[in-house]
Amino acid sequence: MPVLGVTGGIATGKSSFVRQFAPRLPAEIFDADRAAHELLAGDPEIHAAIRASFGAGVFDATGRPDRARLREVVFAEGLQRQRLEDILHPVIRARWAARAEQALRDGRWLCVDLPLLFETGAEANFDRIVVVACSLETQRRRLQELRKLDVATADRMIAAQTDLNLKIKKADHVVWNESPETCLAGQASLLAEWLHKYYG
Repeated sequence: MPVLGVTGGIATGKSSFVRQFAPRLPAEIFDADRAAHELLAGDPEIHAAIRASFGAGVFDATGRPDRARLREVVFAEGLQRQRLEDILHPVIRARWAARAEQALRDGRWLCVDLPLLFETGAEANFDRIVVVACSLETQRRRLQELRKLDVATADRMIAAQTDLNLKIKKADHVVWNESPETCLAGQASLLAEWLHKYYG
């Protein structure tokens, strides 16, 4: 069974799509954002690397990285963001790559929710790539309404990722997520049905 990569832009609805899509195969899910949160919450080696790169000011009173402070630092300047990605992404990549190898051996579907799929050059690791997309206006609105970010921060976070139109051009499948979740569920069903027919 194939290894599927699901990506898109920030606040385009990747995780919402994966929750609708994976059970229809059914597929195991690897969530790269969740892996990053786990590393930030409790990995001593990651903590040491972040402290060495960014200083004690990005840590909270419990000794864990403060995600809000860290976000302010890394999205203020591109080189800072790259430094954080260089700390986190090799570990995250090793985790999902190991899961992919196991899924292939076991003959199981695996769905990897990977926001920086193209940015980290991971295309060759997936049998099919799905891009979940929406308009720039919708991305901004979701970041402001759901994550309570100001416009400037939202725009910096959007700009930090590869242009969504380029990701769409590279995709095997595109899911357009501007409508209610019922529409997202319909697209998830259609794609799952197509994949079952294609791969058997």
